[in-house]
Amino acid sequence: MRRLLAALLATALASVAPLPRVDVVVRGGTIYTGADTPPIVGDVEIVGDRIAYVGPSRGTVARRTIDARGRIVAPGLIDAHTHPDTYTRSPVAKARLALPWLAQGVSTIVTGVDGGGTPDVAADARALQASRIGVNVVPFVGFGAIRARVLGQADRAPSAAELAREAALAAKGMCEGAYGLSTGLFYAPQSFATTAEVVAVAREAGKRGGLYDTHQRDESDYTIGLIASTREAIEIGRDARMPVHIAHLKALGVDLQGHAPDLIATIEAARRAGQDITADQYPWLASGTSVDASLVPGWALDGGYARMIARFDDPATLPRIKAAMTDNLRRRGGATSMLLTSAGQPWTGKTLAQMAALWRLAPIDAAIRILRVANADRTAPAGVGVASFNMVDRDVDLIMKQPWVITSSDGSDGHPRQYATFPRKYRSYVRDRKVIDLAAFIRRSTGLTADIYRLDRRGYLRPGYHADLVVIDPDRYAPGADYVHSTVPARGVVALFVNGRLALADGAATGIAAGRVLLRPTPAGCPASVRP
Repeated sequence: MRRLLAALLATALASVAPLPRVDVVVRGGTIYTGADTPPIVGDVEIVGDRIAYVGPSRGTVARRTIDARGRIVAPGLIDAHTHPDTYTRSPVAKARLALPWLAQGVSTIVTGVDGGGTPDVAADARALQASRIGVNVVPFVGFGAIRARVLGQADRAPSAAELAREAALAAKGMCEGAYGLSTGLFYAPQSFATTAEVVAVAREAGKRGGLYDTHQRDESDYTIGLIASTREAIEIGRDARMPVHIAHLKALGVDLQGHAPDLIATIEAARRAGQDITADQYPWLASGTSVDASLVPGWALDGGYARMIARFDDPATLPRIKAAMTDNLRRRGGATSMLLTSAGQPWTGKTLAQMAALWRLAPIDAAIRILRVANADRTAPAGVGVASFNMVDRDVDLIMKQPWVITSSDGSDGHPRQYATFPRKYRSYVRDRKVIDLAAFIRRSTGLTADIYRLDRRGYLRPGYHADLVVIDPDRYAPGADYVHSTVPARGVVALFVNGRLALADGAATGIAAGRVLLRPTPAGCPASVRP
């Protein structure tokens, strides 16, 4: 009898499929997959660096279980526009984990923006990967870096040979894995380039499948004006035969407040005509740039910072500079609207108006003094960061509602957007003011972003995709940083996985540097790969 019972038991057990074993199961959460579909309640399973299963709980045995009941489960967030060098290129290993982004639930950042990306993409990727970084990096090759390498800081057109060198550097960057060409045509020396020069360089990225990502020439009315500038970006994309992505879309300055409808109509018209045009946006009313970029006229920056200081010293030139700076300060909303943000300086955390009062100077003279002090040795040019309060809710809200606008921080040192963009957008624009809903927030911070940048198997919770995943407490997810305390990490992220490894647990970095440099596949016609 005992033998019979044992045989029957063995037969029964053999007929039951064994429970699958995985490395991680995120159990019982409300899952937003990154797609434009309703959420489901269930589990996400991870094996190695990949997602193995998404769906109803099936009793999986795992080495690690994350209780996600009552929590949001989503793909790791993707920041579409960042300036992370203080962290990703720090000599300190802990800084390279990039906590400002991890604490927000961000697993991937787009870099090399505003024209700053090196053409030496492969060598830079090797160095970053070897240094062990905490987030994934999506590199762009930058028009500014290209132009500076060929022409320096000069305000002149390139010769035919120089233009060919610029184009070759763009091709080099694309062949080495860049996702496209970025520009910052507002900034010198890029501002010295004509549309035709930009198109000639951008074509090299376009023919290799790249995206044209631009801090456009004018977001206000400094030079050609916001609408003409947006039309120029559209023209560049059309003539270079490549998609256009407009960075940190906005109507900037007191003269442009209320112009978001015209801006959106301009882009919508091009989209209806068949062009692929998208944009990103940060959810803040204060922009972030440098004192020189916001106030000093572009012609005074011809030749770089040393030449700028020399022009300040020229009695014949200074009155003209000051007249232009006065108008630019008005455009920015005045001295009380400009918060100085560079760390470790006497002016840090003070407005330009406060420094002017402290020094008993006119605001423009105070700005010039700040630039002199910051560039005293003339050998190490230093921009002075500033947060400029000059946008209005109705414009920010309307831009955010557009289905082709994704989330970015434009995160740079001194501005709270580096530490707090995604939780601020969730807390202020989803929960409190209900400008967009939660599904739109997640979609435009994950899957749609991955689609625009054509990231390989990222941005979605799907079997076989890379296991970038965040678990968020919907009641606690909130910004910690503000304009006065700009480096306080966000709170409310329960867990963040980067490439299947737990990078953040209960708001604290685990010390695991799981980030990767995500190079694009080599385009056809490129030379033998020199990639890491």
